[in-house]
Amino acid sequence: MKIVFATNNKNKLAEIRNILGGHFDIVSLKDIGCDTDIPETGNTLEENAMQKARYIFDNYGLSVFADDTGLEVEALGGAPGIYSARYAGGEGHDSEANMAKLLHELGENNNRKARFRTVIALLLSDGNTQKPTEKLFEGIVNGSIIKEKRGGEGFGYDPIFTPEGYDKTFAELGLDIKNRISHRAKAVEKLVEYLSKNS
Repeated sequence: MKIVFATNNKNKLAEIRNILGGHFDIVSLKDIGCDTDIPETGNTLEENAMQKARYIFDNYGLSVFADDTGLEVEALGGAPGIYSARYAGGEGHDSEANMAKLLHELGENNNRKARFRTVIALLLSDGNTQKPTEKLFEGIVNGSIIKEKRGGEGFGYDPIFTPEGYDKTFAELGLDIKNRISHRAKAVEKLVEYLSKNS
């Protein structure tokens, strides 16, 4: 089954293809010729994910899923949340600047509790109707923010996030372990289960 993953983020694409194995033919925005910077103007991860998926479905008529992920830090009232990718400001996704800002904001606060949350929005076409099946899937991994970066794998906030039950960061654990336990893996697992039963 061919399905669009509404992203051009190579890291995310590789991670999803790795998790899904050979079950589905996952194509990116680039693969379908979409170079639009799809707006994310929602107030929640759910709204942003659905907005991206709906844009692709409405303009290309293809089955699609889109995700939005946020790092939610308890002591910062759930920030950076939906602003995780651009937390430090600017146009791009500057992971180093984002991590530096987060560590600065937390300072010496002893409450380091945090969680990664991924929401996947799926719009599934049955080929006959313009109204697709809409589903949302959520994955959460709890953990904590350490005080300095460790590890060289992964991306985003991986070097400063230690998942619950581990004493290493996502960036130290490596992709194999991360892809089994991560927020995205949990959301994708639900997506795959649904697709397997309904495709």
